[in-house]
Amino acid sequence: MAQALVFGLTQIASGTAFGLMLLGIAIGFFVGILPGLGGPTTLALMLPFIVKMNPVEAFCFLLGMTAVVNTTGDITSILVGVPGEPTAAATVVDGHPMAKKGEAGRALGAVLMSSLVGAIFGALALASAIPVVRPLVLTFGSPEFFMLAVLGITFVASLSGQDFLRGLISGGLGLFLATVGLDPMSGIQRYTFGQTFLWDGIGLVPITLGFFAIPEVVDLAVQRSTIAGGRVEKLGGVMDGVKDTFRHWWMVIRCSAIGAYAAVIPGIGGATTQWLAYAHAVQSSRDRERFGKGAVEGVLGPGAANNSTLGGSLITTIAFGIPASITMAILLGAFLIHGVVPGPDMLIPEPQGHLGLTFSFVWITVISNIITVGLCFLFLKQLIRVTQIRGSLLLPLIIMLIFLGAFAEKNTFEDLVLVLMFGGLGWILQRLNWPRPPLILGLVLGPLAESRLFLSTDNYGAAWLARPGVLAIGVLTLVGGFYPLLQRWQARRRQKGQPSVPNAASTNGAEPSPLNWGILFTLLILAGLVWALWESRRFNFRAGLFPWAIGFPVLGLVITQCLMELTGKVSNAGGDVAVEGSELSRNVVNRRTAGIFAWMAGYFVAIWLFGFSTGVTLCTFALLKIGAHEKWSLSLLLTAATWAFTYGFFGRLLHIPFPDGHVSLWLNLPSFF
Repeated sequence: MAQALVFGLTQIASGTAFGLMLLGIAIGFFVGILPGLGGPTTLALMLPFIVKMNPVEAFCFLLGMTAVVNTTGDITSILVGVPGEPTAAATVVDGHPMAKKGEAGRALGAVLMSSLVGAIFGALALASAIPVVRPLVLTFGSPEFFMLAVLGITFVASLSGQDFLRGLISGGLGLFLATVGLDPMSGIQRYTFGQTFLWDGIGLVPITLGFFAIPEVVDLAVQRSTIAGGRVEKLGGVMDGVKDTFRHWWMVIRCSAIGAYAAVIPGIGGATTQWLAYAHAVQSSRDRERFGKGAVEGVLGPGAANNSTLGGSLITTIAFGIPASITMAILLGAFLIHGVVPGPDMLIPEPQGHLGLTFSFVWITVISNIITVGLCFLFLKQLIRVTQIRGSLLLPLIIMLIFLGAFAEKNTFEDLVLVLMFGGLGWILQRLNWPRPPLILGLVLGPLAESRLFLSTDNYGAAWLARPGVLAIGVLTLVGGFYPLLQRWQARRRQKGQPSVPNAASTNGAEPSPLNWGILFTLLILAGLVWALWESRRFNFRAGLFPWAIGFPVLGLVITQCLMELTGKVSNAGGDVAVEGSELSRNVVNRRTAGIFAWMAGYFVAIWLFGFSTGVTLCTFALLKIGAHEKWSLSLLLTAATWAFTYGFFGRLLHIPFPDGHVSLWLNLPSFF
């Protein structure tokens, strides 16, 4: 183990790997500060760029970025009261009141130092868990790994609150989408519609970009405001906050442990552990009245927990191949891109396994956070100015990165279509309150689950269902599934007999919608699933085993959801996500939403006609000047930067072989990127 630990350090100490880690840190640095640019979204945007890296370089880049977004997200939470990351939401409760009282420096010092402590604790938890987890993982067979995939999706779905059934359906649809392409066992085409580009299946990158990046673009375009409003107070007392970390040392360690070990459970990410840590900080305090008004313990607890979460999430992902969060699901895509299979191989020393790579994750987490916290202390005042960037200036950049990320994986126009299609679907899911992370997890886990299910059936027949490990994991799955249902039942019992509160929709004078979009969407899912199962009748046993094993249970869940919505037992109204927290009318929101989708469609048409670099550059100028009415000088400057970035960096320096636009093909013009 000691040798592998040293080997992991030497791997990231090479010039290229360390340089890429610094680049990832720089990206994560600013992503965390900017509200709306989530860590998972940016991780998905960066995923295509690792294709030509080796595994160590790729994870130095991605983990370096992931390890620091929570830390810098806390800065925005404290200073402007807007979480830079969802995992930094709990920091707002006491951090922003401290800033209003003139203690912004103390709050920042406390959260930065506690974040560093939490990150180191999480890395040590990962390192110490490897010797314990290794013998357990090596005893697992194909049946247990299949059940772990089901367990992971169930646990993520259970965090969907009252939408647990929708979460299960979403995860099942993700598993079903993973069957698109050539069956790995028999080579039979499944749901390819005669398109050769679907033979390899639906790429993780286009779906992830569409699901998470495009809804963020829509929200940013609808609001038409600065990235973070509000006035930043003067800073001071930073060292007092650092001292607070050591005054409350034992509480910081406990909250770090909560973040690290709770995150081992699939689905328990930083967005959950931060509140667990905050609750513990409140419960362990003798003066609870101070919380919510500027208690430094309310900053220390979440700051430590949301950074230690990464180490705990990596334990489950590396050892079992089960993503513990949406960030880990995207990171699992990076494993698959490089042919590294999480599981027993990650716990076996080189050359037979990748134990050195596993220990390199420990070093990346520690070193990245040390560098980030140091930079934060040096450049706090300068960094805060970034939060005042107008959203209109970021839109062209984000849209360019979305299409660039989709293009870079296979260099096909069809992937751009997939991005737009799943972007629209992701926006619909967001508006109708359908959880998206379970679907992505299902897509990632699909190939693993299918291969394990086939091996289990082929080797053991139906007897694998009676294996002790399978039964134990099955019990955990049922507990994870029925526990939220039990909570809802208890909540209804407590509310029974209380006077009912009139529904807001019935008292604000708004007319009810003549068409219930929630029910219509569920019926469309039902129709699509019935069609897919009908088509699967042509598959042989090998090709049809997984679609049947997943499809029929999900069909039962969808029918149940339809009946519950039609009878009014569950809410089926969509949420106005883009309107929340603003005073925009529905008509304005709908008009701006249609406008930004039209702009993204225009990007696709321009890229299809003129090629990537020329098409993106033309659309960037048009969006800045015509769409956002920016000044000529600024529009031309950003357009030139876009051209230099796409044509110079990707076309000339990296030699990315983007296909020519159709205009040049029609006119038989020479290739011009």
